[in-house]
Formats: sequence, structure tokens, C-alpha cells
Amino acid sequence: MWGGGTWFRSQRVFTMGPMRATHPLVAAAGLAIGASLVAAPSASAQARTARTCAPVAVPGAEKQIAACLDDLTTAGTVTSGHTIPADWAGLHPPGARNPSGVRGTQIDGYFPDTSTFNTAHGWNHDSQFVIRLPERWNGGLVVAGSPGVRGQYANDFTISDWVLAKGYAFAATDKGNVGATFYEDGKKPGDALAEWNDRVTQLAKAAKRTVARYYGRTPRRTYAAGVSNGGYLVRWQLEHNPELYNGGVDWEGTLWRENGPNLFTFLPKALDGYTTGNTAEIEAAGYPAASSFLWDYHYKVYWDLTQRIYRQEVDPAYTGAETAYDYASRPRSVHKAVRKISLNGRIGRPLITLHGTLDSLLPISQDSDVYDRLIKAQGRDRLHRYYRIEGGNHVDGLYGTYPDKLRPILPCFRAAFTALEGWTTHGKTPPPDATLPRPASGDLANECSLGGTQ
Repeated sequence: MWGGGTWFRSQRVFTMGPMRATHPLVAAAGLAIGASLVAAPSASAQARTARTCAPVAVPGAEKQIAACLDDLTTAGTVTSGHTIPADWAGLHPPGARNPSGVRGTQIDGYFPDTSTFNTAHGWNHDSQFVIRLPERWNGGLVVAGSPGVRGQYANDFTISDWVLAKGYAFAATDKGNVGATFYEDGKKPGDALAEWNDRVTQLAKAAKRTVARYYGRTPRRTYAAGVSNGGYLVRWQLEHNPELYNGGVDWEGTLWRENGPNLFTFLPKALDGYTTGNTAEIEAAGYPAASSFLWDYHYKVYWDLTQRIYRQEVDPAYTGAETAYDYASRPRSVHKAVRKISLNGRIGRPLITLHGTLDSLLPISQDSDVYDRLIKAQGRDRLHRYYRIEGGNHVDGLYGTYPDKLRPILPCFRAAFTALEGWTTHGKTPPPDATLPRPASGDLANECSLGGTQ
């Protein structure tokens, strides 16, 4: 293990540039803001075996370290020290089954940056990334940004494990800043958030070139995928850099609009309603009454903190109570900061959106319902499929607490990704937009059907 332990015999470390051969992985807490598991591709699949443990330089990286691993999935990386479980804690449902046993190369590193919030590896440096290159490659690449303000390993369980087993290379970024003080990054309000989009673009370009160097040819297809803020990044990428991707899966991405909706048009109302005991105000903010059993938890863990740190990012001059924050009346400069990161719905590649009807952080009526209408208004609905998941919350971690009320979205993400593959490689149109009812029985943590034949 890194940080004083021993490596398994089959693991060899390659360093590039002036760095130590080993670095400790420092655990860091993060903030999150009918398909069953698919086995690794068979030999008949068009998989390509990589050169054994071959080092490869990541274009533009200031620092990197590579390791050949018996298992690139969390089943192996938790033991070997090549992930940080705190990054992905609470995002997946209890009982979720993941594949394992994917041999390959992992590259950890960072791009040039001046901020130092990310303490992973003891580097104290932001714009950290992880790239995983399976021995048996299917010709594809999946790129992801982290949810909330978590580190670069936040998608390891929900996305990386599964796509690696399918043969995809995987690349993820910390988005250029992490943690509850991320707003201290940047020179002007909104800069720290805008950097997130730049860092995903940077990683996508670098990962494509890294894949080409490693396997000897460029990826045939590249997909963007993410949850929460990671879903927002998928939306933004397909609006602004569609040429880099073949499509994407947006798992309840955050909606930013200069004139609303955005976090500041519903969170203050929810906070005020909760603190005054006015449930009608919470419902008016967009949170359905059916989600009321989740409000206490989300007030304590999400609502206040989320409102405060994101408001600090775009409106640091505000000194009043968060419950009284009135975005519409704030200075033009505040709206200009939100404009930097606003979405417009003008996607240029196929996108599948998933959103839970009980999302108690980003209420569906103020987020993906609106984004779906934006896409239609732009005349891009032919490129979009939207599945509303009945009983789905913002993340799946509370499924174990409320198994009779909630439905995990993770298996629906996997079903959506499979549908996206068929859509972009074989022209197989996914099932129509739908609200997917919560099954009365079955293995909800591992099974989901989008409807139709899949």
C-alpha cells in the first residue's frame, strides 16, 4: 500500500518527472451536493490488450505517477491505496453489486494550478486527476467530473468500476478546487465554478491523447458522465464542446440559469420554511410533500451549507441571513457571475438525463424538468431522453434507511449508459421520455428498466 505499506508483487510503480516513487493517499471528506450488472467484455468483443504496465505521459500534466494494478476497481484500489473511499462515501445504495478484477494501469497526477485545497497524495495541489487504462480495452473512454465539491475519486464506485469492466478507459478530475471553502479560489465571483468546466475540457483532451499513446489509436467513442455537479458538467460539455464526445449521461445535474431557476431561487425559501416550521413554503420552493421525511436530514447536511458556500462564490458581499437571501434583488454583478456558468439547452450530442422525483437537494421541478424544456426550446429534443425516477433522491446513500420509500438511481444510470451506447453506435433509439414507476418488489439496488426492450 502507499504510505509505508508494501506493494503486491504484480504492481509496479512508474514515476514521470521529478517526484517520489510513492505518495501517501490522504483521506479527505467530501460533500455531495432492466439493467443489472454487465460483465467484462468477452474475448469475442473487440477488446484490445494493452502493453503490460507500459508507462505513458499525460499531455500537460505537471506531475504524475503510474502504477500497474491487478484490479482497477474499488475492490482492489481500496486495498492498494489507489482510491479515497471518503470521496465516494454515501453516493451509492447499500447492496449495490459492482464488478471487479480489471487489470490495468492507473495514472494519478495534476495539471498546473495555483490553488491548494486538494490534499490527496500529500500533494496539496488542485486540478488532480485519475486516469485508468484497462488491459482489455473496448476502444472507448468515459470522462467525469466530481459531484459536489469532492475529490477526483468520487465517481469510483458509481461510474468507474462499471465502465472499466465493460472495457472503457476512465478519466476523472477534481474540477480544479475542492472542499467547503472552494469559493476562495479564483479572482472574481464565479471564477471557481467556471474553472470546473475548463478542467473537464482539459482532462477530456488530455485523456484522449493519453489513450491514443497507450493503446496505439484514438478512442472510437468518448462519453461524459456524472452525478449532481458532475451531471451539470456533462450538460455544459455537450452544449459547448460537443466535438469532444459521442454523448453523455446526466444524473440529476445542477441547473444554473442567470434568471433562474438556480440554487438561490429555491434554497433560501426552503431554509426559511424549515426554520419557521412553514411546510407550505418548503413545498412552494419546489420540494414535494412526499419528500418531507427527507427534509430534516437535508436541512442539516445539505441546504444550509450548500446555500452558504455557493452564495459565497457568486455574492461574497452579502451579509444578511441565508434564509432572507433574495437573488432577484441582488446587484447585477451577482447575476453576471451566475451567467458565467449558465446552461442554455443547446446540446450538440445525444444526452440522457435521470432525475429522482424525491430529490431533496435539487427539486426536480426546479431542475431537470426545466432543463428538458430548455432543450426542447432549442429544437434539440431529438438528441435528448429524460427519465424521471419515481422515489429517487439526490444520491442513493439513504436507500438503506428508507428502503420502502426510496429507489436507487444507480442501476438506472447503468441502464441509461447502455441505452446511450446503443443510440450512438447502432442507431438504436432509447425508449421515449417517461416517469419510471418505483417497482413494488425486486432488487432495486441493482436492477432498472427504462421501458421498451433493452
